[in-house]
Amino acid sequence: MSATDPTLPFERPGPLRPPPAYARLRADAPVARVVTPEGQRAWLVTSYDDAVGVLTDTRFRLAPPGLESTGNDTLFQDGDSHTRLRRLVSKAFTPRAITAMRPHIERLADEQVAAFAAAGPPADLVAGLAAPLATQVIGDLLGVAIEERDRFETLVEVLSGDFTADEEAAAAAAQAWDDLTRYAADLVAAKRRVLGDDLLSALIGVRDAQDGRLGDGELIGMVISIIAAGHQTSRNAISVGVIQLVTEDRLDGLADSPELDAVVEEVLRRLAGLIAEPFPRWAHEKADLGGASIEPGDLVLVRLEAANHDPRRFADPDRFTPGRDSAGAHVSFGRGPHHCLGASLARIELTAAFSALARRLPGLRLRGDVEDLVWVRGQTDAGPTAVPVTW
Repeated sequence: MSATDPTLPFERPGPLRPPPAYARLRADAPVARVVTPEGQRAWLVTSYDDAVGVLTDTRFRLAPPGLESTGNDTLFQDGDSHTRLRRLVSKAFTPRAITAMRPHIERLADEQVAAFAAAGPPADLVAGLAAPLATQVIGDLLGVAIEERDRFETLVEVLSGDFTADEEAAAAAAQAWDDLTRYAADLVAAKRRVLGDDLLSALIGVRDAQDGRLGDGELIGMVISIIAAGHQTSRNAISVGVIQLVTEDRLDGLADSPELDAVVEEVLRRLAGLIAEPFPRWAHEKADLGGASIEPGDLVLVRLEAANHDPRRFADPDRFTPGRDSAGAHVSFGRGPHHCLGASLARIELTAAFSALARRLPGLRLRGDVEDLVWVRGQTDAGPTAVPVTW
């Protein structure tokens, strides 16, 4: 790698638009040498086919060579331990179980939008709708008592920030992580004593002739992952998704539109990179990728946003086009062994939120310009701190 390799992050022409550098690299060097913000050398993957290749190739793993795993009890690990854990967890995340949640999530979305509308404009879409709806859904999913939900929401909010900013932020994040871990442990212990009709109880009750059952450490890790993803990612997806809809003038009439599912898929295609990107991968074997020779130990960064804007897969990729022929091909939920288990749940939650808003507040619009919104970018998630709206 040379001293002239570009340094991340690349400049954006606007908060909803991908960096132009992605298109240039995709055309000239779809797997290109870059420097991370921390000064580390890496390969950046911007083409659709190469992104899918990395995500589905077991030569690229979450842990660097020399480590057996990433050192945790979550799904963010590789190899046999990941296969076992995912097999067990999948027994609770069945399509039937997720589909059964739809009526309840739709009711929660409608109630939250009704309360949001009743409070009247002007309003903040994040604080008034996206965050509380995400908290309600994840709280019900885990069987958390209503009085406990503010507690874990506060903890996750601390973790969602940039805790590398200074020592004080790092200390606050470390304390929040310890508190969240203790909270998850207490919740698992309470559920073991009294099982309920919720996902955590289902995870506790999982049995498998080959792999046994989930241990306490694994259950605690799953609770933390579900809380973080269910709150942070859902909040940001709802917020940025609504921004897309109102700026594209797609909200009015959407509730009863046969295009609703197609609109959700197009929103999802364009969400990648705006709210999250996958964890980095490390090469464990030599690999030829996109004309580049990857060596063992090399850091590889996949950009789903760039892949979802590859014109060889998505015609006129910058255009909002529901129902495009390649709609189901987007990689916003990843691919391969780490494909998001909550993908179906995320689709249900977004569809419910958009439908309720379109039905009750079809005239919703931003107060101010998209360019004026302030975004926070944490270690894994990103999103606007507030979205001023009116109707």
